[in-house]
Amino acid sequence: MKNIYSLLIVTIILTSCGGGNKASVEDIIASNNLEDIRARKAQLDVEQVAIVAQLKQLESKIKELDPQERIPLITTFEAKESVFNHFVELQGNVSTKQNLVIFPEYSGILSRVYVKEGQRVSKGQKLAKIDDGGLSQQLAQLQIQADLAKTTFERQARLWKQKIGSEIQYLQAKSTYEAQQQAVSQLQQQMSKTIVRAPFSGTIDDVITDQGSVVAPGQSQLFRIVNLRDMYIETDVPERYITNVVPGKDVQVQFPILGKSMDAKVRQAGNFINPANRTFKVEVAIANKEADIKPNLTAKLKINDYTNDNAILIPQSIISENAKGEQYVYVIADKADQKAKAKRAIIETGKTQGDDIEVLSGIKNGDEIIKEGARSVKDGQDVKILISQ
Repeated sequence: MKNIYSLLIVTIILTSCGGGNKASVEDIIASNNLEDIRARKAQLDVEQVAIVAQLKQLESKIKELDPQERIPLITTFEAKESVFNHFVELQGNVSTKQNLVIFPEYSGILSRVYVKEGQRVSKGQKLAKIDDGGLSQQLAQLQIQADLAKTTFERQARLWKQKIGSEIQYLQAKSTYEAQQQAVSQLQQQMSKTIVRAPFSGTIDDVITDQGSVVAPGQSQLFRIVNLRDMYIETDVPERYITNVVPGKDVQVQFPILGKSMDAKVRQAGNFINPANRTFKVEVAIANKEADIKPNLTAKLKINDYTNDNAILIPQSIISENAKGEQYVYVIADKADQKAKAKRAIIETGKTQGDDIEVLSGIKNGDEIIKEGARSVKDGQDVKILISQ
């Protein structure tokens, strides 16, 4: 049939070119005669219209005589239920609640610095010593007075038990002893402020003030201490996800700079909506065993906000839309061997993930759906299946 088709085209062209003017197109162009050139062009335009019309007639007859020519070739796949996890993609920053700049509680000269940058320290460990300015001598004197007051009180107490002396003497000795005890305790507390200690276990990230410098409470920064074990990522989540992004949700975390990924969970979801950007805060706890994740590092988050254990997913590219705004695909009906009929199925779709979209209704598990060739078929049309997946 294809040979007949080609032969007819050649015959028409030769017949059209053979009649009338015997001169070739090249000869007419070489003559430089404008009227002859225009006349030949007009003749060829008429012949072209006639040839196109004849070709259409031939193609129509070929399709009528050869049914294989008018059956679209398609590929199909079977709709299968699967677990569908939808993720909200966000960006966040790494933080730690144990990232602290240490200030002194006492004014004086920083007489000793016991640690250096990068050193691991334990909670309560001495970091530095501030000169006490004579407090230690005052404490020693107070302690002597306190010891004397204690001895006096104990003796007066024994005498009072024996009904020797007056009650006022006993009470005065007791009051003096208690006052001396409080004075010693107060001065000890003052002395304790001259020792700078680690508030928690961590790493000395920076020694800010050098030994020998004069420091003052609330003004002089001494050290920065960081604990890289208790790390988390903080991000802002749009308010429309407030019912779906809750503590315990799975999160896929990626650190582009480190080339590292990990699985985590939402640790905390805020209850306050920021009116400026309509978002709420979310914290994602992360493990940092290798201590390579640093504060303020950028992270990409995929938070699981929706899961369907029996979802049917199809490629978005095969979905069409009618004049009513309804979405539809074509499924296979009346299948016999590799031949079948295309049947339009109106569908309702849900969430998308990548190139796939969730089908909520209109398709059931096991339906055979047209994939390649889906946009070239019509409802009720015969089709030939090349590949069925």
